[in-house]
Amino acid sequence: MTMTNVAFPLKVGELTPSHLLYTYGIGSVVDLPQISVMVAGIDEWPVSQMREIVEERLLQAVRAELGPQVDRMRRLPVNEQPDVYTPFQSSTPMGVPVLTFPRWMVCPACRTLSDVRGGLFKLAAKSNQPDRAHYIHENCSKANKPATVPARFMVACENGHLDDFPWIDFVHHGQPCQSPQLLLREYGPSGEARDLTVECTNCGVERRMAQALGREGREQLPACNGRRPHLRDHDPDGCDRNHVRAIILGASNLWFPVVYSVIAIPSVTSRLDLLVETRWADLQYVNDLQGLILLWNIGRLSDFAQFQHQDVWDAVLRYRARQQADGSGASTTPSQDAPEQRDSLKAPEWQAFSQPTRNAASDDFVLRSVPVPAAYREAIKQVVLVEKMREVRAFTGFTRLDAPGELADLDIECVGNKLAPISRTPARWVPASDVRGEGIFIQFDEQRLQHWLARPEVMKVDAEFRDGHHKWRIARGIQDPDGNYPGIRYVLLHTFAHSLMRQFALECGYSQASVRERIYSREHDQQHGPMAGVLIYTSAPDSEGTLGGLVRLGETSELARHIEIALESAQLCSSDPTCAEHHPSQTAVSLHGAACHACLFAPETSCERGNKYLDRSVLVNTLLGASLPFFISG
Repeated sequence: MTMTNVAFPLKVGELTPSHLLYTYGIGSVVDLPQISVMVAGIDEWPVSQMREIVEERLLQAVRAELGPQVDRMRRLPVNEQPDVYTPFQSSTPMGVPVLTFPRWMVCPACRTLSDVRGGLFKLAAKSNQPDRAHYIHENCSKANKPATVPARFMVACENGHLDDFPWIDFVHHGQPCQSPQLLLREYGPSGEARDLTVECTNCGVERRMAQALGREGREQLPACNGRRPHLRDHDPDGCDRNHVRAIILGASNLWFPVVYSVIAIPSVTSRLDLLVETRWADLQYVNDLQGLILLWNIGRLSDFAQFQHQDVWDAVLRYRARQQADGSGASTTPSQDAPEQRDSLKAPEWQAFSQPTRNAASDDFVLRSVPVPAAYREAIKQVVLVEKMREVRAFTGFTRLDAPGELADLDIECVGNKLAPISRTPARWVPASDVRGEGIFIQFDEQRLQHWLARPEVMKVDAEFRDGHHKWRIARGIQDPDGNYPGIRYVLLHTFAHSLMRQFALECGYSQASVRERIYSREHDQQHGPMAGVLIYTSAPDSEGTLGGLVRLGETSELARHIEIALESAQLCSSDPTCAEHHPSQTAVSLHGAACHACLFAPETSCERGNKYLDRSVLVNTLLGASLPFFISG
């Protein structure tokens, strides 16, 4: 990370590609040891350091949401020489630009509260000690140049805007003050807002910070000014929020990423065509055979040494023709087609996993079928071990206060209006990353599933989930409260995936947060249907991927043991009977049945639906003794 709101670019820390997508991406606040910074928009990113990632399916989905002007995805910048840094050399890799935020700082000695632009606080940093960058109060009356700390209050709105807390306006109740001089005092050891008071020493007024919090406190704050600090501007369309909401630095609802991802599926069968597809980021700019030979001679195509120039050029032309044919009917405008575009991302994956013998193996994609455990042959049709896979992820924007999965399960009509942009003008490219890993694909038996779906008890639970889905969306002001309902089929698959992920995490060597799910659920009458399967996988940014600990658990005997333990664990929760008695239609606050943190909930990085549409009773008999489980427990 490089701070760019100073006299010269200054390195202040390091982030991994995964951090820049899921934890500290564009618009997020990174809490460093002594200062806090915000990652700037892509207008300031070092494009020359970012190589292109080619994955046409994912690019089409991004275009459906952001518009047809998006022409590529770029790999996140990586410093190849992390120990060599000289800020005065123009060739030095500078990484992702950041800026100081929040800009208001507090001196811990004299409690002076001021904006860093006011001149009271100055930046003290050394290029060889980026982790020690901080601001100092040079003229502090009680200590010798103490290091300041960021003021921990900010204001945000549901439209993705964020700003410094309006300290001057708040303490003066909106009245003018000629030369405000503020102090932030603590009266008590707890550090809670009720013990904090902001005071203006110039006019003698003071106000407790507790008055800015809660529903009543929101009415004490001004209207949103539409500030977008990551873009260094204000929203040209303004903001329709009458009041902003006070938020604490480090709050979990300050930033939620919107990330698209696909499993890269080889679309061709020959070794040469697979190589062309893999190296398309370089080959797409070759216009003729002479250009190919030139690229070959400079050592950029060493992978093709065993092939003739003309054969490689013919393969390039074939791949280019396929891309043009595939993209001719693609959606190119951001509209309500985007949810369908997201769904279509999974269709090629389903076809590849459900028909593993029809797919050519490549360096990044290897499938192997194994026998289904004998005890579950009636419920499970097949098990496929994904020994190698490549996942491509693209960052398209972010939300504040409400997570995208809580807005409408990635429904573009609901997310689009709240999605904060990543650039001042419509983005022409988006940050992306590719990771390699492994997984286990389990396909359910469709005939057995249809018999289960026709049971009256299952229909009753389906109606409860549909009612809860309706109430949940109405409570959030969604125009189509019945839209985007995934169905009880999805509830079954989703619950099974969560039960098995928790069990796998205990033995596979990976943390629970690094084991993820992809649910393939479509009805007969839906496009690409029917689908009924789950992919449980893990991935890592290392070029070699992961170590095989998860795939090992998919072998027949191992998988039988883990499914048995997972189903047995799902029968009883430590929060029963409260957990078992929960119904999705009771309130509009949650959207799950018998599920909670003690039994089924997974980390944010693992679940694709924000821990909604879960119910243990669809898997096994719970404490209530319901008679609708898909798996008959002993």
